[in-house]
Amino acid sequence: MWKFVFVLILIIHALIHLLGFFKAYQIMPVSQLTKDISKINGIIWLVVAMLTITTAVLFATNNQSWFVMAIIAAIGSQILIISNWSEEKFGTWVNLIIILASGFHYGAVAFENSFRKDVYQNMENTRMLPEELLTESDIINLPEPVQNYIIYSGAINLPKVKNMKVIFEGEMREKGKDWFTFRSEQYNFFDNPARLFFMKAEMYGVTVPGYHRYVGGKASMDIRFFGLYPIVFKDGEVMDKTETVTLFNDMCLMSPATLIDTRISWQSIDRLSAKAIFTNHGTTITSILYFNDIGQLINFISDDRTEVTDMKQNPFLTPVSEYTKMNGRNVMSKGEAVWRHPEGDFTYGKFKLKEIIYNTTISP
Repeated sequence: MWKFVFVLILIIHALIHLLGFFKAYQIMPVSQLTKDISKINGIIWLVVAMLTITTAVLFATNNQSWFVMAIIAAIGSQILIISNWSEEKFGTWVNLIIILASGFHYGAVAFENSFRKDVYQNMENTRMLPEELLTESDIINLPEPVQNYIIYSGAINLPKVKNMKVIFEGEMREKGKDWFTFRSEQYNFFDNPARLFFMKAEMYGVTVPGYHRYVGGKASMDIRFFGLYPIVFKDGEVMDKTETVTLFNDMCLMSPATLIDTRISWQSIDRLSAKAIFTNHGTTITSILYFNDIGQLINFISDDRTEVTDMKQNPFLTPVSEYTKMNGRNVMSKGEAVWRHPEGDFTYGKFKLKEIIYNTTISP
């Protein structure tokens, strides 16, 4: 709704500036402006009007550069307002709204660019890694259900996975609060494990960006209002362990070809489950994987993840409900994120896979 209102404000603001051009060239009577306007100033009024209209179009079409045009238009408009202060001073409030909106957008862009810079740096590290095929000999020492899962995924005789790009859409919530929608973009790197997860949540019509960063075994969660004002920031050993679980969960759910990693120690349980102990940069986490007779992974449970809302450690589950074939591999397409509380399971996230690309060499 607020986006529509902002576009409407821009259009009205542009039309008002057109009046100055009309008066200067006597195209039509303009009783709202009593002072004479020279033809040169009339051209400036027209230019500002066109800049403002262009801003509205760029904003409405989600062109990320709209804020540059908006600032130029607002500055030009304010110069005209100062020269006609007695009649146009109230336009200052509109220019202030435009400049504030532009500043908020710039903050969001700069925040997201920090994510993209990290992606680029990690991409450079994997770009030159040699390509090797995953063969049955690579999985021979894994527990039987894990072998069956990798075979089911279609990863055998395809290149080993060095990195992946994943896009999700879904819903999330905190306990006692309403669901909000989100769209996430993430990159995972597996040679030197890293997980870069950037989420845009829609709350009350406003986009709130959040960046989960896990590099070198160190993790942080940074959520900012308009990319400028910190809402939540957490890091430290608890976050390191929590995001180590998340990284390994990604490997299990979305990139089973990486389960040959030597940092994983496997223990067989039975024909449909196995225990995994994963260690990265001195942090060790444990999980149990559950499979069905088809070979699909249907659940992942770990006791080593902490809820950031209250910093309590509860069992973390990610049940999977659907699979799809994407880019030649069978991969989960719908799943949930669940906390197992003493009073019962609480689903806090619903995820739908929109895109997954393995071994991408294209920088964001």
